[in-house]
Amino acid sequence: MKNNLIFDFRTMNPTTDSAEQEQEALIGILIKTVEHFFGGFQKIFGGASDPRDQRKINYPLASLCFAGVLMFLLRLGARRQVTYQLRKNEPSREKFEILFGVDSFPHGDTLNDLYLRLSPQEAQEAVTGMAETLIRKKVLSRWRLRGIYYVVAVDGTGTISFDKRHCPYCLTRTHGTKTIYYHEVLEAKLVTPNGFAFSLMTEFIENPGENPGKQDCELKAFYRLAQRLKERFPRLPLCISLDSLFAGGPTFDLCNRYGWKFLIVHKDNLPSVEQQFEALQRFHPECHLEYRTGKEARIHQQYRWVNNIPYIDTENREHSLCVLRCLETKPDKTGQIRTTRFQWVTNFKISQASAIEIANDGGRSRWIIENEGFNVQKNGGFELEHVYSNNDVACKIFYLLLQIACTLFQLIQRGSLFRRAFPTGVGSAKNIAFRLLEAWRNLRLARDFLDRVRAQPFQIRFDTS
Repeated sequence: MKNNLIFDFRTMNPTTDSAEQEQEALIGILIKTVEHFFGGFQKIFGGASDPRDQRKINYPLASLCFAGVLMFLLRLGARRQVTYQLRKNEPSREKFEILFGVDSFPHGDTLNDLYLRLSPQEAQEAVTGMAETLIRKKVLSRWRLRGIYYVVAVDGTGTISFDKRHCPYCLTRTHGTKTIYYHEVLEAKLVTPNGFAFSLMTEFIENPGENPGKQDCELKAFYRLAQRLKERFPRLPLCISLDSLFAGGPTFDLCNRYGWKFLIVHKDNLPSVEQQFEALQRFHPECHLEYRTGKEARIHQQYRWVNNIPYIDTENREHSLCVLRCLETKPDKTGQIRTTRFQWVTNFKISQASAIEIANDGGRSRWIIENEGFNVQKNGGFELEHVYSNNDVACKIFYLLLQIACTLFQLIQRGSLFRRAFPTGVGSAKNIAFRLLEAWRNLRLARDFLDRVRAQPFQIRFDTS
């Protein structure tokens, strides 16, 4: 990489001390990341229609959407913290004026008042559009499975719950005499072996009314989500990674009709397939591979597979499946040797050349949606399960803005701009958010800051490990 293409924040204002330089670096990295990949905050939300009377507004629509994203980026955890930490802070007000031309930072209630009138479909398009942009700019090309397929992990999770009915669309669960009212989502995330988990599309799991004949569920939501994915990305080569709940004829048929590959965790829900796999593998000694990896090659993996296993589903549709098994043996944290079995059913044809990649970069990438996806959003400071609004539409908008924040945060955290500004790191991901909050609240920006940031040539690269 040529030196004149490396963005160095230390040259922007050499008269400031190191702490202030670091704060300038973080604000600059945020701005450059958004503008480099997505064309700026206004463009991200450019497709959303503004329901307000334009003669009476104080804040542009993009500024209020960005304020919600910033709440998640800074790990504030609640809407009221927008008011206490950002609105009542002069450096924060100044940054908002520089970015959006308004003379104050909005109140947390102002966000809610707008979000309950926004279109969730348009907010979803902002999320999907960001993932599409990363695909179009070939940011994720190097991590395509077999050099072709983008791995999309699909999984569901709970978001918010109540002791009383929150809205007509609540799901319900009864324990004894107590009924819990809750909401769930089914997420489709683009996942990569290096740990990226970008929200591609969300399907909200909700009942059509207060007394439905049958409740909505992950399976029903998956069929709706799959149809939307195919309509939105009709020619994108996808490999859908799913847990064992989805292993069945309807999913096999849907993926084959859509031209998708699938990797589904295989447990005990397809007994005839498992029986054939156990019986046939002994007749295919060539379908066996051993591999050592990890530090000092201490991880031992044994692969076995059988192609072209026939399966007839409950609707008498015939399917040709492959079962891929990996037995992984390695020492645990105490030094004890443990063996774990991973197994998938798939429509890939497995070979000696493809088994390791399909298992490790395809099948096992599904866990990224749980770890870097849901776990980080729930326990890493994003506070996914916090009730940001009592309005069902606003709740969806807050959820989708959280997905935008997570996409931006991953690009910042793993990008070369951050690694160059902080070569020794800052500890945990929460520390990045804490430092960004300090910078937003304390750093006084010069009026020409944006011009200086934009004037320096740069590239953003990502660690491929």
